Amino acid sequence: MAKDKDDAEKAAKKAAKKAKKAEKKAQAAKEVLVSPLAPERFPDLPVIKGVRFAAGSAGIKYQDRTDVTLISLPPGTAIAGAFTRSSTRAASILDCQEKLTGTQDTDGGAAIIVNSGNANAFTGAEGQRAVDAVTDAVAQALGVPARRVFSSSTGVIGEPLPAQKITAVVDELAASLDEKGISAAARAIMTTDTFPKGAGATIEVGGGTIRIAGIAKGSGMIAPDMATMLVYIFTDAKVEPLLLQRILSSQLDETFNAITVDSDTSTSDALILAATGRSDAPAITDLRSKATRQFTQALRGVMLDLAQQVVRDGEGATKFVEVQVTGAASDGDAHKVAMSIANSPLVKTAIAGEDANWGRVVAAVGKSGALADRDRLSIRFGDMVLAENGWRAPGYDEAAASAYMKGDRLVIGVDLGMGRGKRTVWTCDLTHRYIDINADYRS
Repeated sequence: MAKDKDDAEKAAKKAAKKAKKAEKKAQAAKEVLVSPLAPERFPDLPVIKGVRFAAGSAGIKYQDRTDVTLISLPPGTAIAGAFTRSSTRAASILDCQEKLTGTQDTDGGAAIIVNSGNANAFTGAEGQRAVDAVTDAVAQALGVPARRVFSSSTGVIGEPLPAQKITAVVDELAASLDEKGISAAARAIMTTDTFPKGAGATIEVGGGTIRIAGIAKGSGMIAPDMATMLVYIFTDAKVEPLLLQRILSSQLDETFNAITVDSDTSTSDALILAATGRSDAPAITDLRSKATRQFTQALRGVMLDLAQQVVRDGEGATKFVEVQVTGAASDGDAHKVAMSIANSPLVKTAIAGEDANWGRVVAAVGKSGALADRDRLSIRFGDMVLAENGWRAPGYDEAAASAYMKGDRLVIGVDLGMGRGKRTVWTCDLTHRYIDINADYRS
């Protein structure tokens, strides 16, 4: 009898503990936790004539949650892309890369379809069949070639994509396409994001106007080499596909490849740039021309804005951190040092705790693999020099350094004293909220 009573008490305690955990999760789910670093509102983006958006709910992971986006692109649209370099790339990534190989036939229209809730990664041959089913359905609904339909998937890895749920809503999405639907599309591609991300630019070139508008998704699994997020940028500029690709590729290293949240690389992330050619500005045909430089600078601004918004929405982030490295033996060495600092859990947790522990920066420099000399190294937080010439700076003020760390935008500066190499990257702090989000992501 005593044993039965003990077993019953244990079972009751276990059930109570489980119920308490479920209640806690339910309460957390009800709370809308928007990043404290979020912009005040979604920006007013320029309308790119001919680009239309629709968002809907397919019930891929959750019922009654917007999780599918359809984007229609007009005939004449040139496409460029950048994709994760992960060795375990998702089926949608492999499909997009194959479709962008070789000469593009831009006579017909094009489309992009995006789902959240399932990454369609590590799903074998079934993953490609799911991609084919989705892209074929879009091609039929919009009357565009299947080879010009690009898909993206984001969410849980290793679960088969329920393609039939997506194909079931394609006609409905096609019927609701709207040139002004970009903000709804930005919300539909979110996963653990706490706010939709958008950026745009309008420039005057050669007596005409070029417009650029972009949206992005990203919050966790953020690291360089385009293993970062989902990004879709649209412009009405007249640019041939090969030149568009060269312009896009030239701007990656100092934008999307210069951010990190947690150093993890995703299987599924992509950047697609679409140029409709409907601007009244002259065509961009020469990399050396003034028009190309103007367009490239504006595109870079949009890309950097979106990249930094992803960092500001880093899972659990409360601090936006800029790491400036100068005086390296090469730009490559500067990048190594900057990313070593930006990815260091010790540096990131010190920032979260508002601890001016510059010794952790010293350690991150030392482990980076870049050429460095203790006696040439200097470190600053903001405008304050904390260490120089291999020693703590004579004017070091612990109270001032600690006060600086209480801000929500911080700059860590490192000069290696070895040469002229430099690089700036952006990151965020590492808080307990990151663990809360990722410890039970699948449930």
